[in-house]
Amino acid sequence: MLVERFPTLTREETMVIAGIPTDQLLHTRAAQDLLDRGRQEGEAQGEASGRVLGEATVTLRLLNRRCGPLTLSDATTARIQALPLEQLEALTEALLDFSGPADLAAWLEEHKG
Repeated sequence: MLVERFPTLTREETMVIAGIPTDQLLHTRAAQDLLDRGRQEGEAQGEASGRVLGEATVTLRLLNRRCGPLTLSDATTARIQALPLEQLEALTEALLDFSGPADLAAWLEEHKG
C-alpha cells in the first residue's frame, strides 16, 4: 500500500517510512505471496517448455525413422523445434502418412507461420 501511496520513493525509502528494515521485507506476507505466485508461474512456464521440447524430440525421432536420418538438415530441425505445441502435435500425426522427405517438406511449406 505504501508503494502505491508514494510511487516516487524507492523501495528503501518506503521501508524507512514504514519502519520495516529492508532485510525483513522478504519475510512479509505480501512478499511471500508474490514470491509464491512468481514461483508457480515459473513452474508452469517450465512445464510447458518441457512439454514442447519433449514433443519436438519425439517428433524428430519419428521423422528420422520415417524419412531417414540424413534427411533433416540443421535448419529443418531448428524449424521443427521452434513449432508451437499444436503444430508439433499435428506434424507428429501427419508424419504417420509420410512416405519420404518430400512429404515433410510439403507439410512444412503448407504450415509456414
